[in-house]
Amino acid sequence: MLLALDAGNTNITIGAFQGEKLIGRWRLRTIREQTADEWGILMRNLFSLSSLDLAAVHGVVISSVVPAVDQPLTAMAEKYFQRQPMFVNYAIDLGIAVRYDSPREVGADRLVNSVAAFYKYGGPCVSVDLGTTINFDIVSSNAEFLGGIICPGIGMSIQGLFARTARLPMVDFREPEKLIGSNTVGSITSGLYYGFIGMIDGIVERVIAELGPQTKAIATGGQGSLIVQGSRLVKIHDEDLTLEGLRMIWDRNKS
Repeated sequence: MLLALDAGNTNITIGAFQGEKLIGRWRLRTIREQTADEWGILMRNLFSLSSLDLAAVHGVVISSVVPAVDQPLTAMAEKYFQRQPMFVNYAIDLGIAVRYDSPREVGADRLVNSVAAFYKYGGPCVSVDLGTTINFDIVSSNAEFLGGIICPGIGMSIQGLFARTARLPMVDFREPEKLIGSNTVGSITSGLYYGFIGMIDGIVERVIAELGPQTKAIATGGQGSLIVQGSRLVKIHDEDLTLEGLRMIWDRNKS
């Protein structure tokens, strides 16, 4: 069994693979102060609740953009799984060439998404990851990571709107009942939903114009399904894109 972890700024997504099959998936808050033992207890409880055997884990692969959790996760893997974890970075065999000006600047999650998007859907492709930020990551038809576009995330924008205004309420990100809101909550909900869809479609449209009409657009992350419902150009939602990418990279490098 392979344990795959994607540590992001807001959440850590955890997957358990039996071969190529994802048999367990969990999402926890990223707590930077958490110790190796606390991570280990969480893993043990998650595995127990899903009737999975902790001792069956033969490998641990991690993508992390939060340096503070790297050491505790490493210690957790060594103590609770007796495994040295593989951390994804630009220097290992990804199966794609990284054409970034400074490859070490690319977040591991962006590389992982790019690998999965290319090998699952073909190139050229753009993955749209709706996390703390919205990351557009582009891979050419020749398996080259060309770079991307980074925008403020949906949750970040909602919190900023609420924090910086005296009378506007906090709202959830969801599809509004109608385009023109007839109350404040409806107006904000419509502005957020159609505003982000418009931004995403606008950027994807420019990427397609540059790479060609055969370009595939794949959404992943927390609000991916909501975006796909309303988008003109992003029609694929792959909830497990990042976990699948981690498995693919592990398979290429496990020896």
